[in-house]
Amino acid sequence: MRSKKLSRRCSTVTAVALSAVLLPLSAAHAAGTSPTTVNRATTDAFGRAADAVFTDRTAALLDGSQATRTALKPTGGIPLSAALTRTENTAVSSLRGTRSRLAALGEAYTAADTQVTVNRTRVKGKRATAWVTETTTLTYRKIRGDEPDTTGFRAHHVLTFTAQPDGTWKLSGERSTDKGPRQVNEPVTGTTPRKTTMAAVDAPRAATTYPAPANPKTLTGSTYDYAAMATYAEKYWKNYNTAYRQFNSVGGDCTNYLSQSLNAGGWKQVSSSSEEYGTWSYGTSTQTDTWVGVNEWSWFTQTAKRTTALANVYQMDVGDVMQMDFDKDGSKDHSMITSYRSSSGVPYLTYHDTDTYRRSVSSILASYPTSAYYAYRT
Repeated sequence: MRSKKLSRRCSTVTAVALSAVLLPLSAAHAAGTSPTTVNRATTDAFGRAADAVFTDRTAALLDGSQATRTALKPTGGIPLSAALTRTENTAVSSLRGTRSRLAALGEAYTAADTQVTVNRTRVKGKRATAWVTETTTLTYRKIRGDEPDTTGFRAHHVLTFTAQPDGTWKLSGERSTDKGPRQVNEPVTGTTPRKTTMAAVDAPRAATTYPAPANPKTLTGSTYDYAAMATYAEKYWKNYNTAYRQFNSVGGDCTNYLSQSLNAGGWKQVSSSSEEYGTWSYGTSTQTDTWVGVNEWSWFTQTAKRTTALANVYQMDVGDVMQMDFDKDGSKDHSMITSYRSSSGVPYLTYHDTDTYRRSVSSILASYPTSAYYAYRT
């Protein structure tokens, strides 16, 4: 199924339905006019509703977009509740603010494509729940002329639907379940972002002004293969390497994935040390805290002189690392690797949680203007 095509090619979206699943309501509800099953057609409708919401959000980011908001004007699909309509109006307004901050940083998007997959559904009483995966690709406007072609992410959401007296469903709630930075089409809110709980570690913060003072890096012929780091990161950004365990459900996979990328580029593992955070290794049944922990990784790399701090995030080059402290509490929360750098000096980051490909530093700053940032030369 496909949603309406938005102006400037915002979205051509497919909601992939599950096979027919019978999920009866309670006997009391089944006796009335409320929906009694979630079958293929209903699952399709759930997918279209999710598709419309995420497409609306992404459209708000497009350069000069005047797209029709499909989520608020359903045509035979599932409408939004009044409360969720207000929430989405606020979300779109927030994302237009993100678009303005991006424009001030010299970035814009000309088109987007979103695909929504319904993974499973469940009915309990008059409430249905759908777990969906959103995969979105945005096309960069060539403002400086050296931007990559696209950026993309894969995000996971839980949607809630409420049965209506006439036997139809209404979308009443949506929440994201990923850790790490919000995807670019998720609105900036006043709530505390998702965090990874780690011990606080002192480290120098990096400035976020553009352009940054020159700090060139030798990409070839040195100890490490930075191109191999980027290649690995971009190969496994959404299709995880099955040779490694995943840590999404136990604090986040961002630093595990970062460590894998660095290892692929020549970082040697260290299995013994007299320092508390002097080891960095991954084994068949265990791994060091420094391999998977945001702050622990930082402490290891600084004490082992694997990294040096950069004064400005825009100084990062391929293979360099950025970390974020979402709420400036002194504990870093998220790790990302630079997999592309434009000739005009903009790094693009690839990371897990939410699984993301070539997101510009400018985009991160626009979405998290009050966070603290740390940049590392690897």
